[in-house]
Amino acid sequence: MTAALPGYMREFSDAAPGHRFSLYYAGWNTDFSKPPGGATKTLKGDVCPLPKHSRDLQRSIEARQAALAADASAVFTYPAIATAPFATGLGNEHPLENGFSFLSPYGLPYLPGSGVKGVIRKAAEELAGGEWGQAQGWDEDSIRGFFGPGEEDPNRDSNPQQGALRFWDVFPAPETSVKNDRPLLTVEIMTPHLGTYYQGDATPKTSLTPNPIAFLAVAAKSRFAFHVECNLAVLTPAQQNIWQTLLQSAFDHAGKWLGFGAKTAVGYGRMKVDEGAKEQLARQAAAAERIRRQASLSHAMREIEAFIEHFVKRAEQLAGRKERPNGADHQKAGALAKTALEASDWTQEEKAAAGDAIEAWLPQVVAVDIKEVRKKLRLSTLRGPS
Repeated sequence: MTAALPGYMREFSDAAPGHRFSLYYAGWNTDFSKPPGGATKTLKGDVCPLPKHSRDLQRSIEARQAALAADASAVFTYPAIATAPFATGLGNEHPLENGFSFLSPYGLPYLPGSGVKGVIRKAAEELAGGEWGQAQGWDEDSIRGFFGPGEEDPNRDSNPQQGALRFWDVFPAPETSVKNDRPLLTVEIMTPHLGTYYQGDATPKTSLTPNPIAFLAVAAKSRFAFHVECNLAVLTPAQQNIWQTLLQSAFDHAGKWLGFGAKTAVGYGRMKVDEGAKEQLARQAAAAERIRRQASLSHAMREIEAFIEHFVKRAEQLAGRKERPNGADHQKAGALAKTALEASDWTQEEKAAAGDAIEAWLPQVVAVDIKEVRKKLRLSTLRGPS
């Protein structure tokens, strides 16, 4: 089989899958007729493989979006795993009659943010309508505030309103494993049986010959990262407090019952939250918040925070056991007390905070007599006059 290209363009096997599917599609006979049954072989062999530079590019896009989301003031991220194959852009023009959405010039599959917005709005409307039990906090006011007026709103043209949410494009990523990334693209088959009936050449009956049609899809178990940016300024104070909770419920509902992309009526595009990635995002957010918080603290309070963090970790490691007195942790508490007592640039509140931290955490790690600790480390002096 060959591609409809000039003779001097012979080697493009390392091109991105989107380019091999469109510009360099090589599924033709030498006279450029379609070979019988050749689409599946061509798609699997020539289009689905993801070359190294495409994998590197996909990882770069994923990392760039994650960095932008972490740096933004209000972005909700929903990491998901496809529980079924995902298809999009099947209506795009292609000689195979079923296209696919690839983002130029990268040649990688993607789901436009506008498509995500439509699905999430539909999920919010279903929840608000009470069709699925509890509304999870959604109502008409929140839907209009987040998404803007709907198409059925008679005032959408005379009283236009931009919704608070901005949905980013989504770039599927291969399932990760210990050894290497799994395939990103796969070939699915639809088998309509009544083609001759729909063309008016026969009556509908089960004996009609099925017509296998191959089309591209993103493989099940692939990873998706949905990012939604929020303009908090246009929301009410109540909506500002719960906007992420509302989005979480809408994405959960959409992934389980609605699906993303094409052919959702037959089960394509179903998603579930990626719990591992969600926990990692929570840890990263907590670390970032800790860094921001420490940057706003004085030098004294940073020392106290570091002392508390150390003793929290030590208490978890000891799991109920305690060290003997005069060890490294006992000496760390003594050093903090000495620093606080002798420092001329510590406020009275900071010295009192150091005394409170020592009294609260030292007995949880070291087997000490707290009365003796108060006396020896002069904790009452740190707290100042009562």
